[in-house]
Amino acid sequence: MKDCSWKDRDGNPYKRSRYVFDGKPPEMKKDELLKRHAKRNEATEGLTKAVEAGDTDAIEKFSKRTVKVTKQHNDDCKRLLRLMGVPVVEAPCEAESQCAALCKNDKVYAVASEDMDSLTFGATRFVRHLMDPSSRKIPVMEFEVAKILEELQFTMDQFIDLCILCGCDYCDSIKGIGGLTALKLIRQHGSIEGILENINKDKYQIPEDWPYQEARRMFKEPDVTLDIPELKWTAPDEEAIEKIKSAKNKSSQGRLESFFKPTVSTSVPLKRKETSEKPASAAASKKTKSTRGRKK
Repeated sequence: MKDCSWKDRDGNPYKRSRYVFDGKPPEMKKDELLKRHAKRNEATEGLTKAVEAGDTDAIEKFSKRTVKVTKQHNDDCKRLLRLMGVPVVEAPCEAESQCAALCKNDKVYAVASEDMDSLTFGATRFVRHLMDPSSRKIPVMEFEVAKILEELQFTMDQFIDLCILCGCDYCDSIKGIGGLTALKLIRQHGSIEGILENINKDKYQIPEDWPYQEARRMFKEPDVTLDIPELKWTAPDEEAIEKIKSAKNKSSQGRLESFFKPTVSTSVPLKRKETSEKPASAAASKKTKSTRGRKK
C-alpha cells in the first residue's frame, strides 16, 4: 500500500491522501519474492529458538522479520479507507509504478513511500519518512526527480541504469559494484552497455544471462493504468465504522498486533541478556558478611 499526496504530521490538510494497493506482482519479481520468503523462513526458525530459550530480545528481533502482510490485511485496509471516505486505487501490478504514473500525469502531487523505486519509475515528487513517528525526530524528506537528474547531470535513462547497478527487484546486480562505483562507472561509460564493454571481468562478476535490459524495460514501460474513476473524497460512514469496531472489538486486537508483530505464546519464562553488573542488594549483603567479627 502506497500513499499518493498527504497531510503533514500535524494533520494540516494541504494535500489529501489516496492509497494505492499492489496488484499481481510481475514475473520478473519472482526470484526476489522467493528470496524474501526464504528470509522469513530463516527468521521463523530463529524466532522458534528464541521462544524456547525465553530470550525476549531475540524474540523482538525475529518477530519483526517474520511479519507478512496478507490479502486479508489489505482487504481490511481497503474497506476501512472507503468507509472513511478516502479514495482507494488498486494497481494492475506494482503500487510504486502506479503511484509514479499518477504523479507524472498530475493526478497527485507526490508519492509518499519508503521504496525508492518510485523515483526510478519516474515519480516527479517523492516523499520519505512521512509515516515515521515524531519521537524518532526524522525529518520528512521530499525529492524532485528533475533536481536529482540536474545535480547528477544524468538523463533519466542513465538514472535507471544507475538504479539497476545498485540493485533492484527485477535482477541481480554485479558483485563488487556498490553505489559509489556504479555512479563512477555510469559517468565514465554512460550506460550499462558501455560499462559491460569496458569493465574488468576478472574483478567484477557479471551474472550469467543478466536480464538488465528487461529490468530497464520494467521501469520505462510498467504495467499501469490511468483509466480510473475520478478520485473523490466523501463523508465518512461513521455508523458503519462503529459497527466494525464493535463487531471486531475482541478479535481485531489480536489481528492488529499480528499485523505489526507476531504474537508468540510460550510457557518458558522470558529473560533478557544477563549483565556483568551485580545487583546493589547482593553487593551490600556481601559487604555486610565481610565485616562481621571485625573489632574496632
